[in-house]
Amino acid sequence: MEEGLRERKKRETRQRIADIAMGLFLQRGFDNVTVAEVARAADVSVNTVFNYFRTKEDLFLDRSEETEDLLARVVRERRAGESAVEAVRRDFFEALDAGDWRYGMNEGADLFVQRVRESVALQSRVRMLDVNREDRLARTLAEETDADPDDLTPWLVSAQICAAVRALTRHFAIRQMAGEDPAPIRADIREHAERAFDLLERGVGGYCPRPEPGSLSRPRAGERSTPTPR
Repeated sequence: MEEGLRERKKRETRQRIADIAMGLFLQRGFDNVTVAEVARAADVSVNTVFNYFRTKEDLFLDRSEETEDLLARVVRERRAGESAVEAVRRDFFEALDAGDWRYGMNEGADLFVQRVRESVALQSRVRMLDVNREDRLARTLAEETDADPDDLTPWLVSAQICAAVRALTRHFAIRQMAGEDPAPIRADIREHAERAFDLLERGVGGYCPRPEPGSLSRPRAGERSTPTPR
């Protein structure tokens, strides 16, 4: 459905407030900027800010919904015959090559991480974001494989995938914060990521493949889909 004018204006206003807030947070630190200062800089009222963002932390983490749903979405939208790990691997390298923000390997990610480390409130929210991301991925894996309610496999697989992504993201952030240029870091991260995803492939690589066109049923845990005879 095409976005209406009212919805578009609301989205643009929200993005403008978030962009202005992030500029202030990165410049001065999260705890050193008030919501009132963000409102003044954005030329809106404090109430307007809170109409779009429930908390000050939401202003900083304005993409939290996208971040929490990222891995689950990648799995939901995986290609025919592609397993969960294969889908995440492909998306990770696409983001890495493009310098996209979604895995935290973009220009300026180091300052973002530094601001999180300076704020106890942000650290708490980021930890919860990680928990929610892992839970969403696990629930998606459970749905996609028709897992039994007492089957822990989706949660075990989700934990392994999320742990690998966290380790790679953390390594990138540490080196970028040490002053290294992002380009050579990304080249090294590619090697680390290849090894990480190879390990995942050997362990859980056959888990949750999307059925090929013509497949009779959705494969269960660890099974590859088999096309019906033509």
